[in-house]
Amino acid sequence: MSVVIVGTLDTKGEEIDFARDILQAEGVGVHLVDTGVIDDPKIEPDTDASEVAEAAGTGLEHLRENATRGEAIEAMGEGAAIIVQRMYEDGELDGVLGLGGSGNTSIATTAMRTLPVGVPKVMVSTMASGDTEPYVGAKDVMMMYSVADIEGLNQLSRKVIANAALAMVGMVRNQPEADVEKRPTIGITMFGVTTPCVQTAREYLEDRGYETVVFHATGTGGQAMENLIRQGVIDGVLDVTTTEWADELVGGVLNAGPERLDAGAETGTPQVVSTGALDMVNFGPRDSVPEEFEGRQFHIHNPQVTLMRTTPEENAELGKIIAEKLSTANGPTALYLPLGGVSMLDIEGEDFYDPETDEALFDAIRANLDESIELVEMETDINDDDFAVAMAKKLDEYMQAAGVGPNE
Repeated sequence: MSVVIVGTLDTKGEEIDFARDILQAEGVGVHLVDTGVIDDPKIEPDTDASEVAEAAGTGLEHLRENATRGEAIEAMGEGAAIIVQRMYEDGELDGVLGLGGSGNTSIATTAMRTLPVGVPKVMVSTMASGDTEPYVGAKDVMMMYSVADIEGLNQLSRKVIANAALAMVGMVRNQPEADVEKRPTIGITMFGVTTPCVQTAREYLEDRGYETVVFHATGTGGQAMENLIRQGVIDGVLDVTTTEWADELVGGVLNAGPERLDAGAETGTPQVVSTGALDMVNFGPRDSVPEEFEGRQFHIHNPQVTLMRTTPEENAELGKIIAEKLSTANGPTALYLPLGGVSMLDIEGEDFYDPETDEALFDAIRANLDESIELVEMETDINDDDFAVAMAKKLDEYMQAAGVGPNE
């Protein structure tokens, strides 16, 4: 067993040395990757900073003399990522541990995010109590708040660093004692307002012999699914909830970026897609909604989440985007339209019920979807059991025809 510690040995050598001692005392090998550019390391690294810089296509002296701090951090992150990925592929790495402030948190987590889900990744950071999305991304990076700054050893830092090191020992040493049957895996997207649909479809697919992985469509959820599709972990996609595109287009807080919907199309993965929750854009507390949206229709989901109804113009653009994305698909693809409403809030009597606005979405899809893509329209809302089962059946049909179904 071997753990890689990624850290700035010029400024955090004492603390990293302490973590190394704990790991080694537990019988775990340690490989130190130095990412410091300010000065010489306080302890001897296994991979020195010059090697990290060279891996990024630059030189340590150049970074010290000519680069801004931000440029140096970016370069050392790229280099550390290349080295860590190489060690993993060579079987020399079982987990990655990082310690640091904002700089090394950026560097170490850049390296961590190159590794597959399931490889232990622990980051002790002064940044772990704030917005961690830039560091975690769509990977299983464990962030531990350092409480005190990582500057010298004291009664607080010793305990926090020791806990992180021992957590890493537990993860790399132990494997779960569970028999896991390999089954075709379906990725499904869900929001609270599409939960009944997903639950019904998931039960149908699991009864058929599939394993399902449900992703919360919060931006990083969509990104995670796209990444796993590209890695071949996901064999089929039931993309019920494409709401992240509403946030991407309008400026909400749960966007997944402009590549959302690309992975399934590019890889030829069987996919069945719908328009779940495209009636809403997500913001934080009501007073955080940008002033430009005053006068729009809102629904307070909870004190931390404010939903805003999309307009006909926005829906028309969303329909065009989704249709054009799916039209590039290299594999079997169907798009299902729930004409009776795209979410729990988009049915008669609820806040976002607006058939004319929905029709702008549907009309744009009809006008822009390539005829090679199967288009199915049903006179139900998205959470109707018949709609959910119809999508699940279609995906099962595609999977069986592609030879990746549970009976193949």
